[in-house]
Amino acid sequence: MILDTLENFGKYASLNPLFPKVLEYLQNTDLMAQEPGRVNIDGNKLFVNHSVAKGKKVDEARMETHNAMIDIQIPLSCPEVMGFTPRQYLPKAEYDAAKDITFYLDRPEQYITVHPGEFVIFFPEDGHAPCISPIPEFKKVIFKVKA
Repeated sequence: MILDTLENFGKYASLNPLFPKVLEYLQNTDLMAQEPGRVNIDGNKLFVNHSVAKGKKVDEARMETHNAMIDIQIPLSCPEVMGFTPRQYLPKAEYDAAKDITFYLDRPEQYITVHPGEFVIFFPEDGHAPCISPIPEFKKVIFKVKA
């Protein structure tokens, strides 16, 4: 997991061959002005979901992991709390290959607050529970990047 400010995203561009395309999109797109929906950047290898997320209470947020994709999550309209547990500490659970997701009943070991102007990268080894917020609906962006 990586948490940093958007102005520093370029420092991480070498971590994945598709990250430079994420950087280019961030530099050339007004994220707040985008309508909800999916934008393909490089087919199914790299796309971004502009979304209006539903705020959840801590006990409503489900832990999840992905095998094939990396998440880059960016809250836009308010801070968002996200739970985190390294995957190695999560129990075995059923993987949905069609949706590239495994859900867990476990509660996160720790929580981070991600503010507008910041991003968090969750790699396949990072369990995360997003969308924790007292705000009923908020804007966020999730890049899905082939791992």
